[in-house]
Amino acid sequence: MTEARRVVVKVGSSSLTTASGGLDADRVDALVDVLAKVRSGGEKEIVLVSSGAIAAGLAPLGLARRPKGLARQQAAASVGQGLLVARYTASFARYGVRVGQVLLTTDDTSRRAHYRNAYRTLDQLLAMGAVPVVNENDTVATDEIRFGDNDRLAALVAHLVRADLLVLLSDVDGLYDGDPGKPGTSRIEEVRGPADLAGVEIGSAGRAGVGTGGMVTKVEAARIAAAAGVPVVLTSASRAADALAGRDTGTYFRCTGRRSADRLLWLAHASTPRGALTLDDGAVQAVVEGRKSLLPAGIAAVDGEFTAGDPVELRDADGRAVARGLVNFDSKELPLLLGRSTRDLARELGPAYEREVVHRDDLVVLNP
Repeated sequence: MTEARRVVVKVGSSSLTTASGGLDADRVDALVDVLAKVRSGGEKEIVLVSSGAIAAGLAPLGLARRPKGLARQQAAASVGQGLLVARYTASFARYGVRVGQVLLTTDDTSRRAHYRNAYRTLDQLLAMGAVPVVNENDTVATDEIRFGDNDRLAALVAHLVRADLLVLLSDVDGLYDGDPGKPGTSRIEEVRGPADLAGVEIGSAGRAGVGTGGMVTKVEAARIAAAAGVPVVLTSASRAADALAGRDTGTYFRCTGRRSADRLLWLAHASTPRGALTLDDGAVQAVVEGRKSLLPAGIAAVDGEFTAGDPVELRDADGRAVARGLVNFDSKELPLLLGRSTRDLARELGPAYEREVVHRDDLVVLNP
């Protein structure tokens, strides 16, 4: 951790706001004090993924709690996002540091051109000495294109910017083997893989009602990042300095995999399937165990409307999602191709049809 040069730090709404909504300037300043000190030596670059826009907009709009309706959430985000970035701008200015606001939706991490643009923007901000402040673009995001929580966004950003470390800050100082408010529970210091979490009771969103996540989303984000080759520290905002200095705090998630191709991480964790293909048993085995491309002969049914290049879900005969991939045909074309060999299709329809429905390079097997 001490050798990490590029670090993504994610902080949740409950660590920045009061219980009734509205930004807590002292909490923001305390976090900025830590981040500014860490980057002052020039050896570390910081990308800050910050929740808090919706929460910051509650009090100005007279809302007692986070609204459930999407339109009201968007309105609160519209008011709160300006307040949030203004607070960060003023706080970092005490150290002569500029900030740059970067608002993302899932399109920006699932569409290849958008992904490259996002990377270039973030990389250039860091090169120019600014601190990128990243948040989900709640003002325009719909249910279909939302990350759902900034923990998952932080994991994807960590992969996007090729971070050496992801630090997830919460109001709890780590992952516990039970309810941390009950006696007899203890902090889990290190997670080497999924087996270490077997039987662990993981809590949901906190009681403040200003966030969307909770420990469930943080552990899932840690799993995504660790599987993509980025180690993770999960601790409280009050222990941020310890985490960034490599001192013993929180829960450390070791890497469980290597950095994957960008499109595969988007596909697994940021894409929204536009349809589904049901596979026969042979095709399931070829795709899941053999890691082969999906051919028309192995498809039993097509669901949904999609166009070539869209992400689709690949299901077994029981309807269980086993993989996800980028399809090479429109949904209107596929029914005519099902159960047929590519050789026969090429002979009858032309050489353009002698190709895979989903190529193995654009396919990711989902965890069972």
